Amino acid sequence: MQKPTDCRITPQEALAMMQSESCTVVDVRTESEYYTGRIGNAILIPEDELLDHAGELLPDRGEPVLVYCASGSRSRRAALLLTGLGYRRVYDLGGIENWPYGRNLP
Repeated sequence: MQKPTDCRITPQEALAMMQSESCTVVDVRTESEYYTGRIGNAILIPEDELLDHAGELLPDRGEPVLVYCASGSRSRRAALLLTGLGYRRVYDLGGIENWPYGRNLP
């Protein structure tokens, strides 16, 4: 099982994962932040709604989940929360401010 301290991933590692296997990218920012631009096909689950909606929106606890926020604080908490809920492959991408590959608008 993944240790919570092992969950950090670089943008380069995340991009490679997104291109090579099925994974879910989760934006844990607010809805208004999400609409300013997002990474790839990221789904929005604001940090304060994650506990209530993770089970329905992320049903496969074995599939890789990449989480990010604006600067890295919320994504770290979200990664720890998901790991605590039994998700086995959770990766903290940190902040979208460090994503060098462009942003998609919803």
